[in-house]
Amino acid sequence: MTLYIGREASKLWKRICAEITTEINLLLDNWKYLLAGLIFQYIHGLAARGVHYLHQPGPTLQDLGFVLLPELGQDKAYISETVFTFIFLSFVLWTFHPFIFKSKKIYTVLVWCRVLAFLVASQILRIITFYSTQLPGPNYHCREGSKLARLPKPKSVLEVLLINFPRGVIYGCGDLIFSSHMIFTLVFVLTYQKYGTRRCIKQFAWLVAIIQSFLIVASRKHYTVDVVVAWYTVNLVVFFIDKKLPELPDRSNGSLPLLLPLSTKDKDSKTKEENHKLLNGNSIDPADWRPRTQVNGKTLEDANGIHVDTAMNGA
Repeated sequence: MTLYIGREASKLWKRICAEITTEINLLLDNWKYLLAGLIFQYIHGLAARGVHYLHQPGPTLQDLGFVLLPELGQDKAYISETVFTFIFLSFVLWTFHPFIFKSKKIYTVLVWCRVLAFLVASQILRIITFYSTQLPGPNYHCREGSKLARLPKPKSVLEVLLINFPRGVIYGCGDLIFSSHMIFTLVFVLTYQKYGTRRCIKQFAWLVAIIQSFLIVASRKHYTVDVVVAWYTVNLVVFFIDKKLPELPDRSNGSLPLLLPLSTKDKDSKTKEENHKLLNGNSIDPADWRPRTQVNGKTLEDANGIHVDTAMNGA
C-alpha cells in the first residue's frame, strides 16, 4: 500500500512539474493579455466607485421582480454573495485542474486570457451604461436616509484611486445596469459550457446561474432589468468575441506538445531556417525530394506511377 501511494505521488509530482513548465511557456507569450485584463478589473472598480459620487438616492422604482419575489431582508443578503463565491471559487479551481488530473482539455493560461477578454468587453459596456443613466439604488444602504447612499466629495485624488477596497466595492451605489455579479457568473458558465467535459456539471452550472439571478433580485441588490440585460448582453458578447478569437488547442487527444502555439522566437527561427533552405536550393517540403520520371511527356512521382501509365498506353 505504501509503495502504491509513493508511486502515485511520484507520478502526480511529475505531472505537476510538466504542467508548470508548459504553463510558464504560455505565460511568457501571453502575460501582456493577462496583465491588461487584470488592470482593467481595477479600472472597472474605479468606475463603479466614481459613479457612487453621482448617486442620488430616491424612492425605489417599480419592479416586476420585486412584486413577484419576496424580499430576503438585510439579515439574509449574504445568501446571494455565498452563491457567487461558490461559483467564483469553483471556476477558478476548475481552470487549474490540468495541474492535477491526467485527463485535461484546456491550458490554464489560455483559458484565462479568453475569460478576461469576455469580462473586459462586458465591463466596458457596463461602464457606458451605468454612467449614461443613474438610477436610485434599491439596496438597503443605497436608500434615502442611509449614510452610505451618498459619498462626500473626495478630499484628494488618492482617495478616489484607492476605491476604499473592499468596503467601497461591497457598499457601492449607482452601478446598476447591468449586474456585475451576473457578468462573472455567465462568463464562467459559458466558458465551462464550451470547455468543460461533465454534462451534469454544465446543467448544474446553468441551474445555479438561474438561482443566482433570482437571489440578486430577492436581495434587492439590483433591479430585475439589471439581471435581464446581463443575460442577453453577456451571451452576445461571449458569442461574438469567441468567434473572433483563435480557437484554443484541444488537449483531450493526448498530442500536447504539437498543439502548443509557437512563441515569437520559435516562429522567427523557423522562418529563418526555411529561408536558408530556399537560398541553398533545397526544398522545404520533404515530399519534393521524391524521384520523378518523365513518361510520354508526363512527370510521375515514382516507379509505380510509371508502371500504371505504361499499362494504360498499351505497352
